[in-house]
Amino acid sequence: MSGSDDISLNYRLTTFGCKVNTYDSGLLEKYLQENGFTPDGVPRVHILNSCAVTAEATREVIRQARRIKRDDPESFVVVTGCSAQVDTEKLESCASVDLIVANSHKSRLSQILRERMLNKGKLGPQSGGGNNLSRVFKSNIFKQAELGAGGGLESGHTRAFLKIQDGCNSFCTFCVIPFARGKSRSLPIEDLRRRVNELLADGVREVVLTGVHIGDYEFGLENLVEDLLLRTRVPRLRLTSLEPVELSDRLFELFADPRLCPHFHMSIQSASTPVLARMKRKYTKDDVVKALHNISRRVPEAFVGMDVIVGFPGEGEEEFSETYQHLNEAPWTRIHVFPYSERPGTYATRLDRKLAQPVIVRRAQKLRELSQERFLAKAREQIGAVKKALILKNERGLARDYWTIDLNGAADRLGGREVPVKVTAFSSKPSEIEPLLTGEIIQYPSAAT
Repeated sequence: MSGSDDISLNYRLTTFGCKVNTYDSGLLEKYLQENGFTPDGVPRVHILNSCAVTAEATREVIRQARRIKRDDPESFVVVTGCSAQVDTEKLESCASVDLIVANSHKSRLSQILRERMLNKGKLGPQSGGGNNLSRVFKSNIFKQAELGAGGGLESGHTRAFLKIQDGCNSFCTFCVIPFARGKSRSLPIEDLRRRVNELLADGVREVVLTGVHIGDYEFGLENLVEDLLLRTRVPRLRLTSLEPVELSDRLFELFADPRLCPHFHMSIQSASTPVLARMKRKYTKDDVVKALHNISRRVPEAFVGMDVIVGFPGEGEEEFSETYQHLNEAPWTRIHVFPYSERPGTYATRLDRKLAQPVIVRRAQKLRELSQERFLAKAREQIGAVKKALILKNERGLARDYWTIDLNGAADRLGGREVPVKVTAFSSKPSEIEPLLTGEIIQYPSAAT
């Protein structure tokens, strides 16, 4: 890079938040390396790809920026992602943040950094002496039209996230993400098919279709899944979050292909119709219950996780008890429990009947206990089952139905291969968030496989 030979081009990229951010980080890695940056050596530039789903998420990014500057005052800290888009002023008030590149400009981040370096090698924020370099790059995210394709590969892994869609048109009252990522927009099926084939050529053996709201995929989620199953050789295809009303008969029929992993992550948030209405969700508790039973009937061996918010404004004891009762009686595997916390910039901050924190904590604990009890029971049911497990770099196996299996070191040098594994036991230690299945490989692949 001409004019910057005396400047270290080493960088470190830290990703916060969701799978969509993981995909975006893959794109950022690609663009950075195309512009001469390298992830090797001592990092001169620290890039924080931020999350903003809660106010705490932004605070964590700021804490990380301060830690970096404390350990290396000469480093250069860049914050991009959702916090950069919606919490710009908070980041500007943090002296440890040198550059803020919002989602509206994320695709240009490497060029912005390159231009900053070429400007007499001055990476730091604007200062005296005629240095008028901008510190903030941000514009109206709702005018964003393009959607970058090409990232998502986890370095050294055999799984890849593929973003098929970004943005959201729902504007749920608790959520700031539409303001961070803009309107819903999708990549064409042809582009995604091409990208899947590129990932397969790079050694990927599982592709995870992700997005902010994949059920709103413009060209039809079922059309995309069917196309990828029919027109690529992807060994394993996995979906991310869906809402209850997005589980169509046609989508269920596609699970007849064993390459479509029997794993559902349901974004339900509540099983009480009045609470769902206050959240501005477009379904009722009957839709939630119906969806969970339909999964159990149509894909009986599926792993079913779900997101539930407890303590939302207006959730009385009756509404919480309704959610608890419906979930207690429905089939599923695990609940991710989110105690409600106010997110500045959302409509929910203006709602009445807010709950005291001790009430929210108590309800969250009760629902977590239900989830752990169910999860342990489901783990016991796996003993004796034979599963196809993809060997990850930690030498554990990830089954198609999303159970993680410890192979006790027997998977050495098998990373990236899928092997049949028999589940022999599970352990649940107090220090572990979830039980870990233990298994044994029952058929090793040949050297030519």
